[in-house]
Amino acid sequence: MYSAILIAGPTASGKSALALHLAERLGGAIINADSMQVYRDLRVLTARPTPEDEKRVPHLLFGVVDGATNFSVGEYLAAAGEALAQARGAGHIPIFVGGTGLYFKALLHGLSDIPAVPAAIRAAVREEAAGRSPPELHARLAACDPRTATRLRSSDPQRILRALEVFSATGRSLSSFHGARAKPLIDAQQCLCLFIAPQRTALHATIDRRFDAMLGAGALGEVGTLRRRRLDTALPVMRAHGVPHLIAHLDGRMSLEEAAHLGRRDTRAYVKRQFTFARHQLPEFLWAAPDQLTPQASARVRSNP
Repeated sequence: MYSAILIAGPTASGKSALALHLAERLGGAIINADSMQVYRDLRVLTARPTPEDEKRVPHLLFGVVDGATNFSVGEYLAAAGEALAQARGAGHIPIFVGGTGLYFKALLHGLSDIPAVPAAIRAAVREEAAGRSPPELHARLAACDPRTATRLRSSDPQRILRALEVFSATGRSLSSFHGARAKPLIDAQQCLCLFIAPQRTALHATIDRRFDAMLGAGALGEVGTLRRRRLDTALPVMRAHGVPHLIAHLDGRMSLEEAAHLGRRDTRAYVKRQFTFARHQLPEFLWAAPDQLTPQASARVRSNP
C-alpha cells in the first residue's frame, strides 16, 4: 500500500469527490492541501467539505486557522506533519487533497532553509506597508532585493511582504536562501500522486456554475461577516477569489452581477496558473481527466497492496 496519496488539481476539478471515494474505500483520512480551506471564515466560498462529508471520513486541517492569521507555507508544513502523524497513528492512509501547488511541492521537496523572522520585524514591515498598493510594495522590494522582485508578480502582496520581511531581518535576498532545503515530509517514491486535469472549456463552465451556486448557498453572508472584521486587505483570506469584489458590492461600489462576474473571471485566471505550476513544478504527478481518475486510481492502489 502507498504510504500516502496526493490529489492535486485546479479549482472545481472534482478533487474532493475523488479523495472522499478513496478514503472510504481504503480507510483513509483526508488532509487539506488548499491555502484557502485552512481558514475557518469562508466555508462556502472556498468550497470546503460539507459537515456531512466530514462525518463520513476523518478530515484534518480544514477550517482550523483564523482569517486574521497570515498562515505561511512553513506553518502549513508543520501542521501537515502533525496531521500526517495523527492519521497514521489512527491507522488511516493519509490522503492530501487541494489546489495549492506550493503546498504539494513543500510536502515532497521540503522548504528553503530561511531563518525565522522575529515578530517585531514582521509587525514593523507590515505597519509600514499598511495602505500601500501592491505595485508600490513591489517597487520597494525591487529597490532592496531586485533578484526576488523579478520573480514575483506586482499583484501578489503576500509574497512581496514575505520577501521584505526576510530582507529586513537578514539583510539578504529571499532568493539567496533557495538553495538549501529541509528534509521533505513525504517520499514521492512511496506515494500515489494524481493531478486531475479537466478539459479547460468544461472546467470554466463548472467554475461559473459553482460560483453562482456558492452565492446562492450563503457566500455573500460569509463575506459580509468577514468585512465587518476590517482585516488587513493583504491577508490571504481577504484575497480569496471573489472576496474583494463582493466586499466592493457590499460597500455599494459595484453591483452583485459585476462582483460575481469578476469573481468568476479571477477564478478562471487562477486555474491557468494552477496548470502552469503543476506542469513545471510537480513532475511526480500522474495527469488524467476526471472520468479516468477513479478507476485509474483504484487500479494503481490495487497494484500496490
